Amino acid sequence: MEVRDFMIYDVYTANPSTTVKELISLLETNRIGGVPVVDDKGNLVGMVSDGDVVRFLAPKESKVIANYYMSYVAEAENIEDVLRCKMNTPIEKIMVKHNIRSVSPNDDFEKAMRLLSKHHFKKLPVINRAGRVIGVISRGDIIHNLSKTIVEKETELV
Repeated sequence: MEVRDFMIYDVYTANPSTTVKELISLLETNRIGGVPVVDDKGNLVGMVSDGDVVRFLAPKESKVIANYYMSYVAEAENIEDVLRCKMNTPIEKIMVKHNIRSVSPNDDFEKAMRLLSKHHFKKLPVINRAGRVIGVISRGDIIHNLSKTIVEKETELV
């Protein structure tokens, strides 16, 4: 079995200038948890997930900051102020840019499973020889297709 047998070909992507607000709309409208970030030619430049958005938008708690010369209290952030201020931030500021793992459509299914498992990723971009994103493969895709394959084989044996 190869990645091409399990991957989603109809992939949603974003570009680095997409705002956090636009990304939230994309994720919610399509009921997905993350997308590859691509340049104008479709080349992978990053990954961004709903977790990245939540971490970015989470308000900071108040804390006492002290050093040798002075001490002050940093105020807690209000969620409305945070949202108003951060929603137009380009996702380039919050996306993962380094150590991005990907697979090709010809890679063994087992390679995708190992990468998803080892790195605790939810999904992997599928890249063609030209370096362009042509799909994604997620843990859910693997589970769904394994279930379908196992059920079909068991049904054939009965």
